[in-house]
Amino acid sequence: MTQRTNQRIAYYNGKYVPEGEVRIPYRDRSFLYGDGCFDMTRTFAGKPFRVKEHIDRFYRSLAYLQIDIGLTPGQLTDITHEVVARNAHLLGEGEDWWVGQRVSRGIKSVGEGMDPWEDMGPTVVVDCMPLPFKARAPHYRDGIRVVVPSVRRTPPGSLSPRVKTHNYLNMIMGDLEARDRDPESWAVLLDENGNLCEGIGSNIFIVKDGRISTPQGRYVLEGISRQTVIELARQEGFELVERDIDLYDAYTADEVFLTSTSLCLCPVSKINHATIGDGKVPGPVASRLLKAYSDYVGLDIAAQYLKRLD
Repeated sequence: MTQRTNQRIAYYNGKYVPEGEVRIPYRDRSFLYGDGCFDMTRTFAGKPFRVKEHIDRFYRSLAYLQIDIGLTPGQLTDITHEVVARNAHLLGEGEDWWVGQRVSRGIKSVGEGMDPWEDMGPTVVVDCMPLPFKARAPHYRDGIRVVVPSVRRTPPGSLSPRVKTHNYLNMIMGDLEARDRDPESWAVLLDENGNLCEGIGSNIFIVKDGRISTPQGRYVLEGISRQTVIELARQEGFELVERDIDLYDAYTADEVFLTSTSLCLCPVSKINHATIGDGKVPGPVASRLLKAYSDYVGLDIAAQYLKRLD
């Protein structure tokens, strides 16, 4: 490892450099077209969570986009751990990282011998940044308010939602509409059939009469946190199914919660105008699953957020 610095270190096309020295050419295809993909995990007590699952999903995205980065999954895993290690001294007590692997197809060529850049292959970045505990702490106290915008999720027949691409405009437009109605809300889009789908980096679950449901995998990015909750729910003895969930199901649910990389599992208090259940969060099922998740990672997830409340 190199000498410690007060600036975060990132991996950029074969080198570990201060984050501020990462320079992406403006002709990079991810900047021009959103032609790239990424994956994102978080740390718990400074240790990356389920790195293999995230790297495996990342390589499925690469295969779908037909991008070869010239690194094996094992090599990218080692790079990810090295980035975390080089930044470990910057973490304060009780803090954790988002850790991301990001790839673009590379620079759009303007013609042989006419390009000023040395590296014309894929752009590869591995970086980390602090999790927004303070900004998101109220969600664990009050529940997330979900707004369902008019914007529909891109259908699988157009572009598979199972690939985590850099082109998030579909969900960003939905998020902008939701935030216009409620600045603190999280958008969850409907799929092409009018069923609940997903939001930016989040999957949705509903609970009715002790039975847990979540949208079908073919319509969503199957989050690693989503899969973790599915596994934990079944271990806890809950019946859990993947099925179509419409707004009636959500409005009449006993509980609703979201899963995401940063939040892991967080209760929802309202969807549009409807208060979920008795309005108290978290509900008994979400509480039990959040405890199971916390036990699994060895850290009280909700407490890590709640202690940042003013």
